[in-house]
This record gives sequence, structure tokens and C-alpha cells, in this order.
Amino acid sequence: MTATAPRPRPSRTGQPSRTGRPSPAGRPSPIRGRSPIRGPFAAVALLAALFSLVSGLLLAGAGPAAAHAALTGSDPQDGAVVATAPKEVTLTFSEAIAVGDGSIRVLDPSSKRADTGVEPKDLSDGSTVRYGVELLPGLPDGTYTVAWQAISADSHPISGAFTFSIGAPSETTVALPSEEVGGGAVGTVYGIARYIAYAGFILLVGGAAFVLGCWPRGATARPMQRLVVRGWITLTAATLAMLLLRNPYTGSGKFADAFDLDGLQAVLDTKPGAALVSRLLLLGAAALFIAVLFGTYARREDAVEKRDLTFGLAVGGGVVAAGIAATWAMSEHASTGIQAGIAMPVDVLHLLAVAAWLGGLVSLLVALYRTPDIGSEAVRRFSRVAFGSVLVLAATGIYQSWRQVGSWSALTGTRYGQLLIVKVALIALLLAVAWFSRRWTGRLTDAPVSAGASVASDPSVASEASASSVTSQASEASVASEASASSVTSQASGASVASEGAAEPGETADDVAPERAAQLARQRAALTATKKKRIRDADAERSGLRRSVLAEAAVAVVLLAVTTLLTSTEPGRTEEEAKGASAAATAPAASGPVNLSMPFDTGGQNGKGTVRIDIDPGRSGANELHVWIDGSDGKPMDVPELKVALTLEAQEIGPLPVAPDRLAEGHWSASNVQIPMAGEWKVDVTVRTSDIDQVTIDKTVKIG
Repeated sequence: MTATAPRPRPSRTGQPSRTGRPSPAGRPSPIRGRSPIRGPFAAVALLAALFSLVSGLLLAGAGPAAAHAALTGSDPQDGAVVATAPKEVTLTFSEAIAVGDGSIRVLDPSSKRADTGVEPKDLSDGSTVRYGVELLPGLPDGTYTVAWQAISADSHPISGAFTFSIGAPSETTVALPSEEVGGGAVGTVYGIARYIAYAGFILLVGGAAFVLGCWPRGATARPMQRLVVRGWITLTAATLAMLLLRNPYTGSGKFADAFDLDGLQAVLDTKPGAALVSRLLLLGAAALFIAVLFGTYARREDAVEKRDLTFGLAVGGGVVAAGIAATWAMSEHASTGIQAGIAMPVDVLHLLAVAAWLGGLVSLLVALYRTPDIGSEAVRRFSRVAFGSVLVLAATGIYQSWRQVGSWSALTGTRYGQLLIVKVALIALLLAVAWFSRRWTGRLTDAPVSAGASVASDPSVASEASASSVTSQASEASVASEASASSVTSQASGASVASEGAAEPGETADDVAPERAAQLARQRAALTATKKKRIRDADAERSGLRRSVLAEAAVAVVLLAVTTLLTSTEPGRTEEEAKGASAAATAPAASGPVNLSMPFDTGGQNGKGTVRIDIDPGRSGANELHVWIDGSDGKPMDVPELKVALTLEAQEIGPLPVAPDRLAEGHWSASNVQIPMAGEWKVDVTVRTSDIDQVTIDKTVKIG
């Protein structure tokens, strides 16, 4: 029995290579060297690792998504103590919100509902956004908790809670959720889906624009087709995930509620839900665009017909891309706040420019690694497209920054402003790297790509092919070199059987031939790809351009992560406005003891005197109240009855009665006098000097 040929060993310096030729000293053989597809895989692996690192750091520190709207006031206020139960509780917000049943709940000290349970009433007036719920009649004294949850106009969930007391504070057993709405595992997954949706949009729109506007021949390249199709799949999958997670994201925070049909129906009735459904419909039109681009357009040969088809695809694709971008603009930050009518189209332009720049950048990276025959003219076209996109981004970005920040203090003192500074720094870094890419682009030339040229430009290839004739068909050359000990014919199966010798017992030539033919096919493909890679790497300009484009793409990954966080963060302008409104509603006036002196005259005998009152510390909350009465002679004076009441007429609070206790002659005191809020309070004092002689005097004083 003739033994089969031994498997070739990896070549070392001075030893036979897998192709049967000596490998130059210190240089690996073509097969043993780096894989021809290691470059793109390494690039993709680098970007994936960078994406994971950035996402982990940013999402881990982000916490629940900050919202656009904010609670700016309430009645009763947080921590207020009211003498009698109010008929309703109202909440004021900085911007429009969406509410439903249970959006505002009032809980008594035992955690039972103290409101009527109906949907909150819209009490908004002009630019003031206010909602209220009616309370049950006859509520007992104690501390009540108001828990609220709503959806901001820019699609982000908001929630919070505060307390007020009737009569006097008491212990409460209300247990509120420890996590804010929009947080937890559901919030994290929803945030990742948002990032992936942006990435898919960039690959889909930017890849298609690169093919259509910069490199029409790329429509026939499989790597470019896969890039655009994967962008479409990514965006579609992320949109579906966001639609299903929308209900638990804005509600319970449980993954199981993603399949709640009632909750899904409620989502579809909201602006964000309608935007997600619209995006899915537009993605159906995008699928048709992709089919024409990589089908009819790629096969079209006639120049006039192809030009007409290019115009049609550009118009149709532009409309679809703008529509998809509008699903973000019409449901997020641009749709609310000042100048929304201008901000939404500006946001669409901003997103399209981002896609054209960053998506085209990824497309160029893939083309440089996977299709080294891309021409220099295509690269220069993209350079011009990128330059125009940067100009659009600069104009729209400046407007958006002014609209969302509005002041230097908001730029440096809010989370949104700080993220915006990071984004600007990343864009500056990206432009610096792009400057190097433009330099490499200017040096780029179209060298002939052929087997003969590869041999001339690469000494290792020339030395390896010295024993054989290198023709334009690299695969035939590899077969000839691998089968130097046997006769290679056009029938690969016959050649493999001859080189292998006789088959093993029980095997036939038909069993051996396919295996050997497949092995030869793999070797031919590997050697051909290796030679193409060496041709590509021999061009210093293209190698430099690949490195700079890879660096651009790495920075773009980080930039996209920061941009995604910006879209889910409360803009600096509204954050400052909300803080200002909240401070104006709750901040005490200059605190300090309040001292009053009021003369009185009951009209009877010894009915004249002066009442002196001290309220300490003279601000909202608990206070000590002291009352002194001096007679007309200036000496302490006792009276049969003394009553005090406090009224805040502006808020229709009071009168709140105070019953001071007598401490000494002409001196009364009351502790733990609860003043619910700051304001202009009217202090009423009733003095009775006999059974029939009585007078009530009052004075208004500012209590902080």
C-alpha cells in the first residue's frame, strides 16, 4: 500500500514552506503569515471592544435617564403642615407631560389611597403646566405622601414623591420604590437599544450614501452589501426591542411586562410609540431601496440609465432617510422647548450629516480592508462629502447647543453641559485625525492591481514564484507550485488522486478526490488573498489612510456613545429653569426671629395696652411663639383670654389657630407652631379684658 503524502509542516527559516519553495530567511511563508482577513477582523474587534468599554463606563455611571420636564412646585408644598385637609393636591411642572390613571397618588399614613383614584385633572393655564387630584373627604390628621409618575414631552419617564401633613406630622408606613422610573435592568437594556438604533441608522444611511454618491462600483462588492444590510437589520431589531420595552421602561421596570398587550396598546397611543411604529414602516421602504441598490442598480451597464436610476435612488433614499431621522426629532428633545418648529428640521439635518460622515467613514474602512481595489477618486469624493457634513454639523450643532444650554453656567454646571463639552472635545479630536486622512487621500494613486505587479512590488512573492510562471490567474500559479511533483490538469480531482497515490483499503478514488480538491481550493484561495493583501500593504499611502480611518472610526464609537447619553439627559437650560422655579417656590426669605408690637384698646376699663409677639426662628416649619402684654403704664398685664391665628391669604391657607399657654404675668408661650410655607402672613391677635370688652388686632409680616 502506498502511503499518502505527509501533511506539509509550517516553514521556518531555511526550511521548505507549505508551497514547496524555500522561505526567505527571517520572513514567514505566505500561508504561515498573518491571515489575509486578520486586518478587518482586528479592526472590528478593536471597535467592538472600545464600544463595550465606553458603554460600560458611561451606562454604569449614568444612573436612570434624566428627564426634560421637572417638578417645579406643588400645593401643599413638600413638608408643609396645613391646619385642615385640602380638597385637592396640585403639581406644577416645567414642561408638558403625559399622565394617566395612577400618575398622581396620595397615600395616608397607613399606605391607603387618600385620593379619589380618577385620572388627574389638567389645570394648566397658558405656559403653566399643572395637574391635580381630588382628595377624599374627612381625612384625619397625619403625614400624607404624594407619589407621582409621568412621561415628559421628550419621551423620557419622570417620577418623584414628597410629603405634607394635616394638623401635625405623624409616622408613616408608606414604602416607595427604591429605583426611579426608567432605571434598573430595563433602563440599561433600553439605553443600549437606543445606542444600537443610532449605530444601525448610521451604517444604513451612511453606507448607502457612500455607495451611491462616492463609489457606485461598490454596489457589486459583497462587503459593502453586507454592511448596509446589517445596518438595516440592526436598526430594525433595536426599534422592535425599544417598542416592546417601552411599557416596562416607563412603568413597572419588569421585563415580563414587555409582552403585556394592554401596555403595548397604551404605548402605541403615545408620541414615542407612534414614532417607533413609523420608523418600522419606513424601514420597510428602506428594504425596497436596498433591494434596488444592490440589484437593479448594481447590474445596470448603460451609463444614461444608470445616471437616471442614481437620481431616482438619491431622491427616494433621501426621503426615506429623512423620514427615519424625523422619528427621533419628533419624539425627543427637539420636539419640545423653545423654537420646536425650527429645532425639529435642524435635528433631522444634524442626524443625516452624522450618518453621512460616520457611516461613510465605516464604509471607507471596510472598503480599504476588504476591497483594496477601491479607486482614489471614490476616496476623494468621500473626503468632499465628509467636509460638507462637518460644515452642516457645525451649524446645526451650534444652534442645538444654544437652544439646549443657553448660558455658561448651564454649560459648566449641569450634566448635559458637561457631556456637551466632552462631545465637542471628541469632535475636535476626530477632525484632527481626519486632517491626517485628508493628507493621505491627497497622496493616493491608482496603481495597477495585477499578479505581475504584485510580483514586481513584493520581493518575497517574486522569490516564492521563481520556480513557476506567474500569470494573471493567481489560482493556477498556486496549483502549479503545490503540485510540482505531479501533473496538474484542469481536473483537480484527477490531480489530487495522482498526488495522493493509492487509496486506503476500502476507499475509492471518488472518496479521496473531493477531500483533496477541497484542500487545494482552500490553499488556492488563501494564497490568492495573501498576495492581494501584500499588494495592498505595499502601497504606503493606502496603508497610512487605513490606519488614520481606523483611528477616526475608534473616536467615532466613543462620540456616538456620548451623543446617545446627551439625548437621554435633561438639557442644561431646562434643568436650570426648573431649579430656579423650584427655589423660588420653596426658598425661605431671609430667616430670623419675627418681632411684632401692636397697640390695642378694648374700650373698657383698663382696656388699653400693647401686645408684643416673637416668632422664632421665623421661617416655615416648627416655631416658638411668645406673647407679652403690657398695660398702659408699661407693666405686665394679665387678661382673661388671649388668642392668636395665622393666615396666608395669597394661598388661601388658614386661619391657623394658636393657643398659647400662660407662663407668667403678662407672658404667654406656644411651642411647635407649624408654619407651612414662607410668605406674607397675617397675624391676628384677640385680646379680651372683661366679659364684654374684646378686640382683635392684626398685622402682616413676612415669614421666611
